[in-house]
Amino acid sequence: MLRDVVDLLVRLVEAAGALIIFVGAAWAFGRFLRAGIRGGVGRQFNRIRLSLGRFLALGLEFQLAGDVLRTAIAPSFTEIGQLAAIAAIRTALNYFLGREIAEERAEIEREHRKEVDGSRAPEGPA
Repeated sequence: MLRDVVDLLVRLVEAAGALIIFVGAAWAFGRFLRAGIRGGVGRQFNRIRLSLGRFLALGLEFQLAGDVLRTAIAPSFTEIGQLAAIAAIRTALNYFLGREIAEERAEIEREHRKEVDGSRAPEGPA
């Protein structure tokens, strides 16, 4: 009985994670296509990538939550070891994705500052 409930919860949580990743990928692809049609892919690329990274990070968190739930009913050390390996891989992916998101955010902020500084015309002698 408990095993069935936990199995159902694991499937729901993992399905939510997969759905989040799919929605993020579809959203980013749509934004990429719109930017391409408008001729602004270069300017929008980092923002689109940053948003996709956030969706991926959230989806991976849900996948990791499913792994944690699954360990509650893992009957053998072999299964626990396999789950630990999967959780470690997902945690590492999430860590590096988080770092990349931070780098993208910093790059976007630098570009924005350049645009703001470039739009301010220097005042000449009056």
